[in-house]
Amino acid sequence: MHPNPAFRGTGRDENLAFSAARGFGMLCINGAAGPIAAHVPFVILPDGAVEVHLARSNDIARADLPAPALLAVQGPDAYISPDWYGVPDQVPTWNYVAVHLRGVLHPLPDDGLEPQVDALTEEFEGRLAGKRPWTKAKMGEGVMARMMRGILPFRLEVTSVDGTWKLNQNKTPEARAGVIAALEAQGGMAGEIAALMRRLG
Repeated sequence: MHPNPAFRGTGRDENLAFSAARGFGMLCINGAAGPIAAHVPFVILPDGAVEVHLARSNDIARADLPAPALLAVQGPDAYISPDWYGVPDQVPTWNYVAVHLRGVLHPLPDDGLEPQVDALTEEFEGRLAGKRPWTKAKMGEGVMARMMRGILPFRLEVTSVDGTWKLNQNKTPEARAGVIAALEAQGGMAGEIAALMRRLG
């Protein structure tokens, strides 16, 4: 997380909402030989806990749990050219949004897997416009059960939520306007950063 307080003013609820909307992050724990990471889709429950599943063969799934863990959620990012500020003596930088969810990762009982997978599927199928949501009822008899034997459910009990929204809050409104215009002209992920900068005002 960036240490500048200008980039750290987003509250817990907004950081959790951002993370829930993103729904994908990097889950990390300390292993015997060093850090272990897995890239995972997830859902955030109403109580603020996070549920994920991992392949049985994943190093985190085979680790000594419960254990302290970090789920890093990365949002859009963009390179910022110093020319865009319209003032001298600036340097290149990077604008981005990232949220860290820290807590303790626990394995869940096997009977927790099916409802977790159902919730994850329902969440992300529901975001797709113009299609009837996929459900496991479309699978052949016994196929889903066989596939699910290869994964395990986990729950991250979140103890802290920390976000960095580095969007040139430390610059003048005029300098920020120059950056926004340049990012919008690029489109794509740069345009997403511009939209977040506009939202912050």
